[in-house]
Amino acid sequence: MGQSLSQMYIHLIFGTKGRQPFINPECEHRLHTYMDGILKEMESPAILINSVPDHVHILFRLSKNYALAKVVEMVKKDSSKWMKTIVHGDKHFTWQIGYGAFSVSSSALKTVERYILNQKKHHEIQSLQDEFEDYIKHYDIIEYDPKYFWD
Repeated sequence: MGQSLSQMYIHLIFGTKGRQPFINPECEHRLHTYMDGILKEMESPAILINSVPDHVHILFRLSKNYALAKVVEMVKKDSSKWMKTIVHGDKHFTWQIGYGAFSVSSSALKTVERYILNQKKHHEIQSLQDEFEDYIKHYDIIEYDPKYFWD
């Protein structure tokens, strides 16, 4: 086969260091737009980005030309630097070291989009840690160790 084809959708979740509420309403839309630009540069277009003050959810299609870890590294690194410089940003802004990346089938895209769109309402009743641990159970991830993940 002469052509390489790939269609992998990823639901990416990561938080601010120490769950600090760095993502305020004045900068969240600009943050999402900035992250969208990074993902475009990495040939991994965003489908949807939404956040609450202490974490972000990104649904995107992973490029066949970049490893997931590299895409996540660039999104986190570049957006963290940028958030330190903007009006309504915070010079102490930083993301947690870890992240969660979960595959999404094409048939589940609309369900995941609705879930991401409803994050503000969702987190009125469930914390990020509880939400993430639900994902860990759902995806049967055995490597998860909360004492290392949440720093």
